[in-house]
Amino acid sequence: MTRHIARRLPRQTGRAAWNAILPDAPPPRPLAADRTADVAIIGAGFAGLSAARRLLQIDPGLRIALLEAGRVGEGAAGRNSGFMINLPHDLQSDDYAGHAAESDRIMTRFNRAAIAFAAEAVADYGIAPAHFDPVGKVNGAAGDAAHAQNLSYARHLEALGEPCEMLDAQSMQALTGSRYYQSGLYTPGTAILQPAGYIRGLAKGLMARGVDIYEASPVTALDRQGGDWSVTANGQRLTAGRVILCTNGHLESFGFAKKRLMHVILFASMTEDLSSEALTALGGKPRWGITPSDPMGTTMRRIDTDQGGNRIVTRSCTEFRPGMEASRAGLARATRVMADKFAARFPQLAGVRQEHVWAGHLCLSLNGVSVTGALEDGLFSACVQNGLGTARGTLTGIAAAEAALATPSDICRHFTAEPAPKRLPPEPFATLGANMVLRLREHRARRE
Repeated sequence: MTRHIARRLPRQTGRAAWNAILPDAPPPRPLAADRTADVAIIGAGFAGLSAARRLLQIDPGLRIALLEAGRVGEGAAGRNSGFMINLPHDLQSDDYAGHAAESDRIMTRFNRAAIAFAAEAVADYGIAPAHFDPVGKVNGAAGDAAHAQNLSYARHLEALGEPCEMLDAQSMQALTGSRYYQSGLYTPGTAILQPAGYIRGLAKGLMARGVDIYEASPVTALDRQGGDWSVTANGQRLTAGRVILCTNGHLESFGFAKKRLMHVILFASMTEDLSSEALTALGGKPRWGITPSDPMGTTMRRIDTDQGGNRIVTRSCTEFRPGMEASRAGLARATRVMADKFAARFPQLAGVRQEHVWAGHLCLSLNGVSVTGALEDGLFSACVQNGLGTARGTLTGIAAAEAALATPSDICRHFTAEPAPKRLPPEPFATLGANMVLRLREHRARRE
């Protein structure tokens, strides 16, 4: 018998604001008795729910059971910035460009496939259109160095044959209401999400088509018994011939890719619903998304009532945490920094309260690869999204589902052929070195 014990379970810091601003979900349905399925999926985020949808597309008769440790929309899927990006977006680069034009073209094609897959789900399941808006995004630049990074990325996109448009300071103010930005680089095609709304809508649509989703059911053990896997959650057993792990960095918690994954905590805040007076003082458009031209800068989103209220989201600050949980000091520092970033951009909103502050866990590999495909006989993975959980999670979920049913596509062949993640330096050097690099890069991008 093969056994994998979960060494740690997901622990979240702060309420996921994207989920909190939606109407309350129905009470959770935990796994409360032994069950059987053809395929068991662990994790109800972008990867897990996309895997379930792809499984049904291939074989509508499959019995699929999905286990979520917490609530749908409260985990990492409800804690990101809500950008499903179509273009190259390498967070370890200086300007998001990848290492080679051809690989960037391939990833752009795959990212667009992920966006199309999600758009079809929105139509099929009646998900609110405002929760998936393919309006594009802007890379914002405050300083000269960041403006140069925008110009560099624009040249890269032009070489790829991708359209983009430079925005001047006046155009940025007209969009955001802020005088802070020197320039922006607009690129069409990115979908900006209400991520918890999209995820909850996806889960609801899958349940209506027969997928069993069990919330508040953290998986504590995986056992291979004969030809089946036994998944333990809440002291109950779910038996399935195939299991897909869609747990991102918690893949390591089950004993896989040990000492090869970088666990990074990101922080974000969201304002209270802006008053009519505040909206008048702010100006700008009611819905937009700004990613920083320097990947270590500050992401900003403005949302409207159809996405959960007239609010502004700020995302900034990172820390390397092998334990996958934010530190108290990191949260306190990020709260101060994000308040300063917000105030610098929107001095006309002095006194507006940050209603929510939260942390989210992302997972990267040194060589930028995922861990997708077969881990063992009947056990598959769609993990390690490299900070691109909306698009990359969708893609790896598709790939893992196709691998589990031996129905490969170009997406499946690409992700299952990736090499293993590179091994990290030994501790304490990995943590000390990573946090030093993060702080240096944050300092360099402090205006952004």
